[in-house]
Amino acid sequence: MEVLKNKKTLQDFIERQKEMGKKIGFAPTMGALHNGHLSLYEVAREENDLVVSSIFVNPTQFNNAEDLEKYPRNIDRDILILKNSGLVDAVYIPEVQDIYPEKAESQHYDFDGLEDEMEGKSRPGHFDGVGTVVEELFRQVKPDNAYFGEKDFQQLAIIKKMVEKKKLPIKIKGVPIYRAKNGLALSSRNQRLHEDRREASKIIYETLKKVNDWFRVVTIPEIKNRVTDIFDHQQGMKLEYFLIADETTLKETDFFYKDKQYRAFIVVVVDGVRLIDNIHLD
Repeated sequence: MEVLKNKKTLQDFIERQKEMGKKIGFAPTMGALHNGHLSLYEVAREENDLVVSSIFVNPTQFNNAEDLEKYPRNIDRDILILKNSGLVDAVYIPEVQDIYPEKAESQHYDFDGLEDEMEGKSRPGHFDGVGTVVEELFRQVKPDNAYFGEKDFQQLAIIKKMVEKKKLPIKIKGVPIYRAKNGLALSSRNQRLHEDRREASKIIYETLKKVNDWFRVVTIPEIKNRVTDIFDHQQGMKLEYFLIADETTLKETDFFYKDKQYRAFIVVVVDGVRLIDNIHLD
C-alpha cells in the first residue's frame, strides 16, 4: 500500500494510474478508522481497479474548537489497519496546506436547502466545510466512484447534490450502516465512550427499529412522544432531536404520504459524546 503524504506525490501517483486506464474508487475519512470505514473499501474493491483512502481531520467542518481538539487521531494505527485489510492500494494523508493553500476556510455552497435541515440547524457552516474538503479531494484524487456511509445520510445527500451541481464526473455511492453486534452504529466518536456506555447505547438502534414497527400504524406526533419518553428514562443520555423526514428533500414531516420514501433520524448525547443514527422506514 502506497502512503502519499503530500499533494504532489498524490498527483504523480494518480497520473500514473490514469495512464494505465485504471478505474479509481475513493472513500475519504477523518481517521480513527474502524470496520465501518473498511466496509466502504470492501464495496469499492469489488467495483474498481484501484482503491484510494484519505485521512484528513478537516478543521472547517467543526463548529466547536473543543470537538476538533478531542477528535481521535492515530495515523500510525490507521495506516496499519488499512494495510492489514488488504482492501486499499493507496492512502493520501495531506497537510492542511495541501487542501487549503492560503487559509483554512470554507467556500459557500447552495445545496438546494438540504444544508438547512437537521444537522444544519445546530451546526451552521458545517456542510460548507464538508463540501469544500470533499470537492478539493475529488479534484485531487480524480476518482470514478466515491463511497460514503449512510450513517451520515444528510452528508451523503449533500455530496450527491454538490457533484450534480458542479457536474463532476464521479458516481457517489451510499454504503449501508455498519453496526456493532449490539446494533450501535459504528463511529469514531464511539471510542470516547466506556464499554458499558457503548453497550447501553444500543437503545438508540432498538428505538429506531421500534419506530419502523410503528411507522404508518401510529401518527408521527405519537411516535415522537414515545421516542422522547424512552430517552427521558435513560440515565446519562440526552435526546438532542428525533424526526422523520422525506428521504429526497430531508424536510421533516408530520404526515405520511403514500408516494414518498421516509427515514427516521436521531441524535443522542451519551456522556457528552454525540451519537447519530438513522433508519429507512419500510
